[in-house]
Amino acid sequence: MLNIGIIGAGRIGRVHCECVARHVPQAKVMALADPLADNSLRAFAANMGIPAVYEDYMRIVGDPDIGAVLICSPTDTHTRIIVEAARAGKHIFCEKPVDIDVARIERAAEAVAKAGVTFQVGFNRRFDNNFKALREAVASGRIGRPHIIRITSRDPAPPPLSYIAASGGLFMDMAIHDFDMARFICGSEPAEVYAAGAALIDPAIGAAGDVDTAVTTIKFESGAMAVIDNSRKAAYGYDQRAEAFGPEGAVSVSNNTKSTAVFSGADGVVAEKPLYFFLERYMQSYADEIRAFADAAVNGTPPAVTMGDGLAAVRMALAAARSLAQNRPVAMSEIAGGIR
Repeated sequence: MLNIGIIGAGRIGRVHCECVARHVPQAKVMALADPLADNSLRAFAANMGIPAVYEDYMRIVGDPDIGAVLICSPTDTHTRIIVEAARAGKHIFCEKPVDIDVARIERAAEAVAKAGVTFQVGFNRRFDNNFKALREAVASGRIGRPHIIRITSRDPAPPPLSYIAASGGLFMDMAIHDFDMARFICGSEPAEVYAAGAALIDPAIGAAGDVDTAVTTIKFESGAMAVIDNSRKAAYGYDQRAEAFGPEGAVSVSNNTKSTAVFSGADGVVAEKPLYFFLERYMQSYADEIRAFADAAVNGTPPAVTMGDGLAAVRMALAAARSLAQNRPVAMSEIAGGIR
């Protein structure tokens, strides 16, 4: 049994807690830590059968009976906690992005390697049944060598401005999933990134120094190209689609809906809208990624998503931000960093 402590008990921390309880029989959550721990969190913990709730996450890091931590705290705390947890011999799952600074990620990678612990990044979309099937179709050669990858990723509503101000921006907190997915599907490393964006939904987002609408083009070392479009607001729900095209064919995945019912009548044809929120769309993938992490930690097998994968996506996000700021393609060689 892998005893887990969750650091950061906001929305995603609670999602992971429920996933462990319901879908990961080889693990158990023993403690939650959050500086804003209140009676509501303690009631949640009691309902989930979790023995301890702390304000200080070091109570988890220092507990010899806890073998692994899930880091679900704000991004600017990630690498510090990674280093502390690694030194304490804990296996580590960290939500994306690992950090927004390459040098800090490299230092965290050194601490993890020195400690010899399992480390996995929270790119849950790799575990989604639809995207897994897309990746497997490409990897098996069914479409030949991929030429074009198209990804659409649009949220139903923008996050609060307070989140945007601290998140690193659209490329780092939202599109980073799509950068990882493009690399994952393509099976090649990015060579060049070119991004365009604007604040078309809310001028306050622009005033905060971010964009809410973006199109990013990626050239890969294999010669393949990817086009990613992002929006902070889609009136019809959570829009998550992708396609890979090659000389032997194409494979695409569409949105999940509440049902597949379609009404056809004199006034037109009406189908269900996409599921509205990411928690509805990706709950299966959240459960599967934590199960994979627990398996790797218990069995000593390689994690499904590595520190190198996390750094690669961050470097792509930094390249996109530089491209937008300077209105030019940015070669990945311009973005320092790498994990050997």
